[in-house]
Amino acid sequence: MKEEIVIAGFGGQGVLSMGKILAYSGLMEDKEVTWMPSYGPEQRGGTANVTVIVSDERISSPILNMYDTAVVLNQQSLDKFEKMVKPGGVLIYDSYGINTPPTRTDIKIYRIEATEATIEINNSKAFNMIVLGAYLKVKPVVTIENVLKGLKKTLPERHWHLIPMNEEALKKGATLINE
Repeated sequence: MKEEIVIAGFGGQGVLSMGKILAYSGLMEDKEVTWMPSYGPEQRGGTANVTVIVSDERISSPILNMYDTAVVLNQQSLDKFEKMVKPGGVLIYDSYGINTPPTRTDIKIYRIEATEATIEINNSKAFNMIVLGAYLKVKPVVTIENVLKGLKKTLPERHWHLIPMNEEALKKGATLINE
């Protein structure tokens, strides 16, 4: 198993954190992982993306031109990464802020309402966990249990009380995917 993923959106949406949690989760399962962030000088509002590879075998390079899965959270990211999904791959996108939806017919496309889901659970800070839950429903490359362990590795101890809320957000995200 080898999954090559790009997660892309605006700074402040938790894109880099989502990738880091996914990478740590793979480590918890004794998998080979890479995590390679890319972002501009802006912390919030600028574009950001992260490439994550989770594999059962050694990874030769973290640099990719094509992806098995793209998770995109804004129009700029959709415009850039839709064409970089391998034929037969997966594209997951949050519909909020997407004016021109994806058009490819050689990949599986999942539209999720993650922004609306944050309103339903009354927690906008859980956006990235909702999106991660949706991704893991489509591509269960790691278990939710190990995501929670990965979350514990990435969160400072003073925020560990938020882990149950994040678990609920992951579960909520899984409900947004319709097969």
